[in-house]
Amino acid sequence: MTPEEEQAYAQLLHWQRRMQQRPSLLNRVARRVQARLNALLPEKVHVAITATIKQMVQAVLFGSVYTTRQPVADMPLAEREAAVQTRIRHYRNAATAEGAVTGAGGFFLGLADFPLLLGIKLKLLFDVAALYGHDVKDYSERLYLLYIFQLTFSSQHTRNDIYRRLADWENYRQTLPTNVNTFDWRTFQQEYRDYIDLAKLAQLLPVIGAAVGAVANYRLLEQLGETAMNCYRLRYFAATTSTPAPRPA
Repeated sequence: MTPEEEQAYAQLLHWQRRMQQRPSLLNRVARRVQARLNALLPEKVHVAITATIKQMVQAVLFGSVYTTRQPVADMPLAEREAAVQTRIRHYRNAATAEGAVTGAGGFFLGLADFPLLLGIKLKLLFDVAALYGHDVKDYSERLYLLYIFQLTFSSQHTRNDIYRRLADWENYRQTLPTNVNTFDWRTFQQEYRDYIDLAKLAQLLPVIGAAVGAVANYRLLEQLGETAMNCYRLRYFAATTSTPAPRPA
């Protein structure tokens, strides 16, 4: 491997260990508390939220196919990752500005942050996929983006399970259903909503909403960018070198 590839591989190993950590006591307590809070919501509320998020995500997933750049071929990993970092900064800055504006606008404008931020995140994933040379017109590649999203914004318990699927993606993709509606949207929306609730609720408060929105969106985009890079590094090292990709712990 080149020095740049060795550095990327070392970062990948460090990230892989974090993805496979056992849930801490705090993680387990928080998960139980959130499960109890979710149980208090009527079933029809869960159904409505799940349907809303499913529709928003699918609209971006299938609409963005026609606006995303072509997959980049024949480029060294270092150049790919430099381009990816540039795109991450672009979307991170857009999300930061969007969070500040909606946070400063009070409660109702703050609510608009949710779908806007969701669209920015998914567009970032489309661009990252193309820069690593993957064609998102492929149905399985779009599902891969959903799993990256879920891996980023989930509890440690769910993260362990999702990571195992992504680490063995070439085999796992052969078992994928042909209909995206069979994706577990209920778990997807609950984990995502639970993960960002604490980070985003303060954005709805007057005075501090703008600052909270900007900082929260900045960090969420940074985290998504890091996860996406390492997920595609897994596939890169499995496909282009004799060094095996890190396996699940």
